[in-house]
Amino acid sequence: MVEKNSNPPDECASAEGGAPASAPGSMRGRDPMSRRGLIQLGALSMLGWAARPRTALGAVAINTGEPPGDILVNIFLRGGADGLNLVVPYGDDDYYRNRPTLGISAPRNSRSSETDRVIPLDSFFGLNPALHSLRPLYEQKQLAVIHACGSGDQTRSHFEAMDTVERGVFRQTGPASGWLARHLESAPWTSKSPLRAVAIGEIVPASLQGAGTATAMRTLSDFRIDVPPGKTDEIARSLASLYGGDKDLLMEAGHETLRVLAALSHLDAAHTAAGNGAVYPVDELGAGLRQVALLIKSDVGLEAACLDHGSFDTHVAQAGILSGKLMSLGDSLAAFAKDLGPDQWKRTTVVVVSEFGRRVEENSGAGTDHGRAGVMFVLGGNPSLQSVGSALQGGRVNGTWPGLAPEQLEGPGDLRVTTDYRSVLAEVIRDHLKNPRVDVVFPGLAQQGMSRSKNSMMDQVRARVNATAQMLIPSVKL
Repeated sequence: MVEKNSNPPDECASAEGGAPASAPGSMRGRDPMSRRGLIQLGALSMLGWAARPRTALGAVAINTGEPPGDILVNIFLRGGADGLNLVVPYGDDDYYRNRPTLGISAPRNSRSSETDRVIPLDSFFGLNPALHSLRPLYEQKQLAVIHACGSGDQTRSHFEAMDTVERGVFRQTGPASGWLARHLESAPWTSKSPLRAVAIGEIVPASLQGAGTATAMRTLSDFRIDVPPGKTDEIARSLASLYGGDKDLLMEAGHETLRVLAALSHLDAAHTAAGNGAVYPVDELGAGLRQVALLIKSDVGLEAACLDHGSFDTHVAQAGILSGKLMSLGDSLAAFAKDLGPDQWKRTTVVVVSEFGRRVEENSGAGTDHGRAGVMFVLGGNPSLQSVGSALQGGRVNGTWPGLAPEQLEGPGDLRVTTDYRSVLAEVIRDHLKNPRVDVVFPGLAQQGMSRSKNSMMDQVRARVNATAQMLIPSVKL
């Protein structure tokens, strides 16, 4: 059980801070073999560049230690995803009263085709049919659902709500750095990998702002050294020699950069087949997760990867838009797990989050307006998700269900937040990533963490219905 606590663009901006994706003139006009030129080239590599595929850098191999916990993959659903239609409370009659056209048919509703019905997770909640690829992961207890979660932000503004969640604060006040950056900076281990934290996209997201090593890349081919034709092998040997001396901070960083270059030198993301017959959707999220899988399998020191999945601001024509976005999400995550295989999946944790949910009642445009509480997913092969005593359990809907009756809603008619989203992330930081400094990552968060109740959200609903029924008819028990 989870602890109970009380229209901008959907995609990232296109402008990228820092160094450009390539430096076509970086070695021209100077002797490529001079020490000054090599140092400048090495400095570029430490800022997040890497070698072209199939170069002599593949002969360089330097061992490095691994962090004790999982690799974290954070997927942000930009625009405010409708949690009520991602994980549908089909057992709550008020859901259908508020959504006469957008409500997704219950599992046994014979008036709808089977492919248009909710995929039951229990007798109260079910997945949107577009997320059918996630059902096997749920059954294997490798997917935990957390409903009615969110922050304390009341503005219902995309910009402010995104900023709140990515900074890891409850409301607008708090640290300016990102929560993932604070995790990396406070972790009781160190890493000199230039690919310790990666954002697949044009810019580093706010969650990684403040991290000492965070790199934004559109594709793995962005991570390279641009050298004159015919000089690749020569410069590779010189770099290896330059960083072969006594160890200091610069030398260690150079060694680690060369190790990453070597690991990536044989990769060609566009032509490397996914593992285990996995097939990714041909879209931005599928391509992004495919590249993250390559980084994980290449052992380049990756600890955190961030991806965006946008266009969830469904004020009009929600059904068609949401179906396509969720199909991409479910199929991409299922392919990612299959691609990694059991061993790599066991040391990977995926978090799916959005800035807020949507209004309970549908609007006149066949859509939904900005709301409050939403839904989160935590996926992976980490054994803690499958442990009965774990606070965050796979194969169940975690949290406290507030109900959808008019008196149970908040504000203009929104699902009430009963789980502080930070408590979910705190469990991931502590139990999955093995960083005990939750107080640094989420300052001010109550340290009791998520409740370890044995009752699922559906059990709570059943108990509440039983209590109400017995008040009316003492002999009745459902």
